[in-house]
Amino acid sequence: MSKIAVVGAGFVGETVAITLVKNESVDEVVLLDIIEDMPAGKGLDMKESTPISNSDIKIWGSNDYADMEGSDIVVVTAGIPRKPGMDRMDLLKTNINICKAVVGNIVKFSPNAMIIYVANPVDVLTYAAKELSGFETHKVFGMAGILDTARYRAFISMEANVSVKDIRAMVLGGHGDSMVPLPRYTSIGGVPLSEFLSQDKIDSIVQRTRKGGGEIVALLKTGSAYYAPGMAVAEMVEAIIKDQKRVLPVVAYLEDKYGFSDVYAGAPVVLGRNGVEKVLEISLNEEELNAYTTSISHVKTGIEEIRGLLT
Repeated sequence: MSKIAVVGAGFVGETVAITLVKNESVDEVVLLDIIEDMPAGKGLDMKESTPISNSDIKIWGSNDYADMEGSDIVVVTAGIPRKPGMDRMDLLKTNINICKAVVGNIVKFSPNAMIIYVANPVDVLTYAAKELSGFETHKVFGMAGILDTARYRAFISMEANVSVKDIRAMVLGGHGDSMVPLPRYTSIGGVPLSEFLSQDKIDSIVQRTRKGGGEIVALLKTGSAYYAPGMAVAEMVEAIIKDQKRVLPVVAYLEDKYGFSDVYAGAPVVLGRNGVEKVLEISLNEEELNAYTTSISHVKTGIEEIRGLLT
């Protein structure tokens, strides 16, 4: 019996939950949130949808962290976005305090669980979750690479007028403006991307991918993306529960990989029953490695900023 706890029943959390329910990926999903009764209401609504989707998954919501007991995976979407007048450190302090509360309860009630971090800044908060939990690094990782790669693939599909099903791609690095899409590793039906699009068009897609989250924020006016992030998390959960050995880009712990150690950043991994079963070190040319180094340097800066907040 597989049980997943989703901490944070906002738009991303609810998308994770309903996707798992519709796909019948797991046996039980519990939505957790501090807002009184809200997760219970969303959980009940989802349960009432199961006769329509023909899903026998147990889905429910709670305000009590104790209800995550026995979870195989805990997905953490809880966090706040930066608000007007809030600087980076204010945001980090707030989200680190949330991280402390959530991780403390994971350790208490689900000490054998894996942690998938989603809240931003995801690379930094995933590092914090590892430090606070004391869990092995293969059991603590974050979602970003799948989302970034999905956006990259979507933009390619739109420009090349081809099916997303045939696009193979990879995006590495920190989740932000310095992420590293890899056109050299991008193909459509096994054919190099350069056979479909000009270099100028490829360059514009790379830049759009880096700004993908901000583009949606600007269009929504309030709030941020949740369908693609939520479905990306669900893909990770399914890969683990079903031991699919998927090769996916996730926020993984790098130790002697690509010349880096003691940092979390987007990298291709083998994802299966044991979590991150292997971090793959693919060959990067000088330009790609320089971009990756720049991206990881930004993550390292964030990690240094939070070290004093973890005690």
